[in-house]
Amino acid sequence: MERVPQDDGAAEAQPAAAGKARLVVAGGVALVLVAVLAYWLGAGSGSGEEAAPAPSPTPTPTATLTTAEVFQRAGPSVVVVRAGRSLGTGVIAAEDGTILTAHHVVKDADEVTLTYADGTRARAAVASADPGRDIAMLRPEKLPEIVVPATLGGAVTVGAPVVAIGNPLGLTHSVSTGVVSGLDRTTQKGLRGLIQFDAAANPGSSGGPLLDARGLVVGIVVSIADPGGDEAFAGIAFAVPIGAALGVEGDGPPGDGPQI
Repeated sequence: MERVPQDDGAAEAQPAAAGKARLVVAGGVALVLVAVLAYWLGAGSGSGEEAAPAPSPTPTPTATLTTAEVFQRAGPSVVVVRAGRSLGTGVIAAEDGTILTAHHVVKDADEVTLTYADGTRARAAVASADPGRDIAMLRPEKLPEIVVPATLGGAVTVGAPVVAIGNPLGLTHSVSTGVVSGLDRTTQKGLRGLIQFDAAANPGSSGGPLLDARGLVVGIVVSIADPGGDEAFAGIAFAVPIGAALGVEGDGPPGDGPQI
């Protein structure tokens, strides 16, 4: 078979091209080695230790709690309120020990006494009152060794879970659960803008906190629907929204009953 002659330049070019190819391959291997080394150095220290993990995401404020966790968080803020023959509930709403309760619990009382969650007892004076909202603020004469104010929340939505803590029928620090049944309710005798809920409430529950699933106080329990006139819980209770409760001022129209 006849061979096609090649000139000397072409023959010399082939080794040179092969040499360049070897250099390119070698360079590629070097780049791979550099990349691997850089990855290793970035993944850990020279001693072989693993790199520090990225910070965990901060828990969102929307995380819900179990009923037991809500009680553990808010229970130390709940107090028993006695005013003469009247029994109710209060909640510590500020670091100075100010307590929110229902006005009808302490109305016209000569003496108001408190029992804190840790057993500490103290007298209290009515610092301000709003009969139109059925809300009063109490100023204790004495505080427990550790003051645990509740964390106050905001608006609620229909269907949202709620927890009520109070002293129904003298059964102190009782817990009941339910949902928000309605908003902006008005009772027959003038209490307006109330949260309707179905967590159990009875005489002694008045003034207690209504809490959402994050353990935040969203309302102050003030009354129940009482179609039978026997002060028995019929599945409908009402609370003053916490924003309205904090706006205590003036002497509005008399509050509504049946009050608990």
